[in-house]
Amino acid sequence: MLPNKEFFEGVALKKCVTATYNKMRVTLAPHILYTRHDEMHVDAVTIEREGQPPRELKLGTFKLSGLKDVIVEDQHFETSELFDADAEKYQGTTLMTVEA
Repeated sequence: MLPNKEFFEGVALKKCVTATYNKMRVTLAPHILYTRHDEMHVDAVTIEREGQPPRELKLGTFKLSGLKDVIVEDQHFETSELFDADAEKYQGTTLMTVEA
């Protein structure tokens, strides 16, 4: 599987990314790309789900293979305090992370 270059761009430039996930359109603030069980994942804050903000902000894990119709938006985001780049699950598996 080739990684979505859009997610690398989103993480590197701190730009939001829209995609279809579970048949819903979501806008994500991608914070880190990493591998788990030989598959690529992104941890991201969901900004919108079907055009509506979520009830609460949280950092979610998304398998890249489950995200379709990916578009990098011209909307920038700030690094969330929900994100901890030093978390154990990222050790030795990180491909790219946002700058603090």
